[in-house]
Amino acid sequence: MTGFSWAEDYVYGKDPKKDAEYDISMGMAGIQQAAKDPKLLAQLFQDMQDPELMAEARKMMESPEWKKKMKELTGDKAFKESTEKLKKTMEDPNEAAKLQAKMEHMMKVGQEGLKNEARDTMAQAMEAMNDPTIMSEAARMMKDPNFQQQLAQMAKDPSFKKYVSAMQDMMQDPSTKRQMEAMADSFRSAL
Repeated sequence: MTGFSWAEDYVYGKDPKKDAEYDISMGMAGIQQAAKDPKLLAQLFQDMQDPELMAEARKMMESPEWKKKMKELTGDKAFKESTEKLKKTMEDPNEAAKLQAKMEHMMKVGQEGLKNEARDTMAQAMEAMNDPTIMSEAARMMKDPNFQQQLAQMAKDPSFKKYVSAMQDMMQDPSTKRQMEAMADSFRSAL
């Protein structure tokens, strides 16, 4: 953003004007990156389903600082040209269809990437639980009421659902299911 360098000491929450500039620059950078990265695009759409995140976004967009920065941005010549170009592209049915197909493909690839990432993370966690030291530490943590509360809170997070879904998919494999059941038995005995 013009007139503001992120290199200077910046602490979020101290200056609403700088916070708005930061939020806008990070949001725009994220959107630009999501247009190139299918996983990021899929994550962005998942995040948009999170009511808490969307409430925070609405709160930010209601701030006078954010509205002022958006007015400046939308008044920018390059922004106007880019918007006009997109509008013309969308008026052409063939180009609009190409853009839609590309977006759908990116979403599919991105969702598959997120799913694979979650599956790999769960597989690594299962592998780690084969270590008796880690199994013992996990059992110790599960006895801690604070950890149980954190885990319950984490389970409510929409991004956690992809790990639950990955585990459900993994449980379709009989070998993985047996391994998981054996691990659960070991875990229960460690409790």
